[in-house]
Amino acid sequence: MSERQALTRGIRRWLVFFIVCLVLSGLTAFPLVTELRWTQELLSASASPVPEHFPGLMEWITRVSEGLDTIDREQPFMLYGTDWLAFAHLVIAVAFYGPYRDPVRNIWVIEFGMIACAGIIPLALICGPIRGIPFWWSVIDMSFGVFGVVPLLIVRRMIKRLEVLERAAAANPAPVPAAP
Repeated sequence: MSERQALTRGIRRWLVFFIVCLVLSGLTAFPLVTELRWTQELLSASASPVPEHFPGLMEWITRVSEGLDTIDREQPFMLYGTDWLAFAHLVIAVAFYGPYRDPVRNIWVIEFGMIACAGIIPLALICGPIRGIPFWWSVIDMSFGVFGVVPLLIVRRMIKRLEVLERAAAANPAPVPAAP
């Protein structure tokens, strides 16, 4: 296997990983009410160490769950916003098919994703306190940007190497073997 093929294969593997993470993240935004009920039940189970060792987490999950239950019961249209959040994740995941197909030409999608990951940090630091989100939860939100940028940095570096190889191949085309 040539270096170009190996780079392309590696790029595609990282992109599939990133796309799957985006899709899963998006899909979890649809059933929020049910997910929070399950999370609250799991964390408050008798075998769970969370209420004793992490009371702040338990209080936060309970507060969010009760808030979502109230919204679901009294103002269900508000949850439409999280449906759009989920949809946005799915649409953004589709955009990464461009670099999957042609990494060099579509490197801008990778760079866009890196900018979006960086944007998570100021969003969490500014909007978190405005919305009454505990700082430790904002740190969890910011970690999505930090962890999300890692595969994109790897992919960008691989695409840059692939670009150099493609330019070299275009500048020095391999000789065509003579027909026997």
